[in-house]
Amino acid sequence: IKQHEEAQKALMESLIELIAQAIDEKSPYTAGHCARVPELALMLARAAEASDKAPFDDFCFRNEDEYREFRIGAWLHDCGKITTPEHVVDKGTKLETIYNRIHEIRTRFEVLWRDAEIQFLQAVMDQPEMEPQLRNVLVKKRQQLQEDFAFIAKLNQGGEFVSDDQLRRLDSIAMTTWQRHFDDRLGLSPPEQLRRGDAEESLPVTEPLLADKPQHIIEYTKPKHYAEHLHIDMDIPEHLYNLGERYNLAVARGTLTREDRFKIQEHMIGTIRMLDALPLPPELSNVPRFASTHHETLKGTGYPRKLNAQQLSIPERIMAVADIFEALTAADRPYKTPKSVSESIAILHRMVESGDIDRDVFELFLSSGVYRQYAERYLQPEQLDEVPLQRYLKHQRK
Repeated sequence: IKQHEEAQKALMESLIELIAQAIDEKSPYTAGHCARVPELALMLARAAEASDKAPFDDFCFRNEDEYREFRIGAWLHDCGKITTPEHVVDKGTKLETIYNRIHEIRTRFEVLWRDAEIQFLQAVMDQPEMEPQLRNVLVKKRQQLQEDFAFIAKLNQGGEFVSDDQLRRLDSIAMTTWQRHFDDRLGLSPPEQLRRGDAEESLPVTEPLLADKPQHIIEYTKPKHYAEHLHIDMDIPEHLYNLGERYNLAVARGTLTREDRFKIQEHMIGTIRMLDALPLPPELSNVPRFASTHHETLKGTGYPRKLNAQQLSIPERIMAVADIFEALTAADRPYKTPKSVSESIAILHRMVESGDIDRDVFELFLSSGVYRQYAERYLQPEQLDEVPLQRYLKHQRK
């Protein structure tokens, strides 16, 4: 019987690791994350058990079941991501959906470029003596189009904060018009046809260069409702997605709209609902908590439940630090430059100072050397730089 029980436990943990591996392979942007976070969390948990300093002097896993419970929770911490669309997780530019719509915008600029050439040639035919002046107008128009597209293209990358002046320029460019001569109702998928509607229009149509159209709004297929006992406390956007061109380009920082961000954060709700549906034995009753609280903050601004310091245990605080450090230093994600150890520690320290993550866990992470052990095992050699420990451990020396 004992052998059978152990075999069942081994099978269950293998299936859990298989799920984590599938999630890692689902998106190159999160490659290896589900496997490395448990490793780092367990390293930090062992350091907490070995510490004789408060608040860890009374902390320990009382038996193998409690240790296993934490390990399984760590492995399942992102299981809800199996439901998150890759094109949202992988969204590398503001106009990206299944593909980067900057190519559509560039084509419209190409249309304007050719329109300017045609207008120039027609004007020269009518007034050949004005050719030098008309050519100057064409050159200036071309230059303006080049500058405007370069501005939109850079804005699309989301690498810098968008200022009010940039928003005004975006609006000015958006109001530029171009002529569409083809019916935009042709070749649509059934969902696109529903959003587009049957309204006829006489061609050609004057279109704004950048638009937020009704068909850019994608509604929920069913109402968002979460069982009360799950205690979900998140602000739900009005729409599932808003693909508006101006709306997306105006995102102030990064590439994600409010709708995109919620869709990504919703993976925590998926995690909670999946694990809540499992008939977990009593010795694994804390697995849903350990798997679902690494995005909470001590000051109560996190998700999905807006828990605060009084509600977060040491293992949960450990999970938060492990999750953040792995994400900052991961070197196997395309289009993302991994941060060095010192840069990542500096970011963690700022999060400590702002009340997001636990100071004691952060200082244990440094003083125990876990950060260095993990870095030497998983990071690239060029990421392994010196960390000014004395700057961050002042609180501990007092």
